[in-house]
Amino acid sequence: MPLEKDTYQTLAQPSEEILFKEKNSKFFGYAFPITDEDDVKRHLEDLKKMHHAARHWCYAFQLGTDQRYFRANDDGEPNNSAGMPIYGQIQSFELTNVLIVVVRYFGGVKLGVGGLITAYKTAAQLALEESEISERTIDTAFRIQFEYKDMNKVMRVIKEKNLNILSQTMAMSCEIALSIRKSEFQSVLTAFEPLYEVRILTDDEAQ
Repeated sequence: MPLEKDTYQTLAQPSEEILFKEKNSKFFGYAFPITDEDDVKRHLEDLKKMHHAARHWCYAFQLGTDQRYFRANDDGEPNNSAGMPIYGQIQSFELTNVLIVVVRYFGGVKLGVGGLITAYKTAAQLALEESEISERTIDTAFRIQFEYKDMNKVMRVIKEKNLNILSQTMAMSCEIALSIRKSEFQSVLTAFEPLYEVRILTDDEAQ
């Protein structure tokens, strides 16, 4: 049985600005790592201030690891001539949690739908080629609750399994929020099984 995939690829940092020219039109390409749609809005606002004289700010983004969500926007260009070609490059590079924006200055010569598709695709590709791609793990977050008397046993498991401590509350009753690579979570449950007084709560929405 194949192991469940628990890694994904995203950008380590924003790309350098790239410029692609076609028949006097200028296409500036940018790629950004993002965590939510607020990041999308912020980057678009910044680029619209930077390129306030441009004609179009076309973009595509994808978010999520287990379940992925994307959006493509033509921003006034003919349907599917800009946003989807940009999104196609996100798919081609197998990325998520990423936004690509291509800003167009119209050069006076119409490119036609085919020309636009090629130009937006090329600008998005060049932006990603200028980017550093990083592989990340998909993590499972969970909480453990236990009595203070079991502290040493719990901390031993945390150390042995190299668990990431996200937060902790230590009193007579203790709670620690932890995370571990998704494929290793079952082995963590097994390690805690002998400590029958330790309660494990999973956060299904956390990654």
